[in-house]
Amino acid sequence: MTLTQQIITIAMCVLGTMATRFLPFIIFNEKRRTPEFVQYLGKFLPSAVFGMLVIYCLKNVSLFHGTHGLPEGIAILVTGMLHCWKRNMLISIAGGTICYLLLLHFVFV
Repeated sequence: MTLTQQIITIAMCVLGTMATRFLPFIIFNEKRRTPEFVQYLGKFLPSAVFGMLVIYCLKNVSLFHGTHGLPEGIAILVTGMLHCWKRNMLISIAGGTICYLLLLHFVFV
C-alpha cells in the first residue's frame, strides 16, 4: 500500500469507529424516549452473545479424542463461578479464557 492508501484506510477506520460511537447518542438523545425494542436488546443481548460464544467455542470439541473436553469443561466452570461471584461479563470471559489457555499450556500439554 502506498502512503496515501494507508492514510485513507486509517481515516476510514477512524470514521467508522467514531460513527458507531456517536450515532446512538445522536439518534436516541435525551429529548426522545428510547424505543422498547432497543431497551429489550439492551436487556437480553448480553446473555445471547454469551450463549453464542459458548456454542462457538465448543463446536469442535471431541469428547472421544484428545483431552476429552476437560480443559473446556473446567474453563466453563471457572467462567460460571466467576460470573456468579462478580456479576461482570468482562471478568467472566477474561477469567475463563485465561484459565483455558493456562490449562492448555501447562496441564494438558
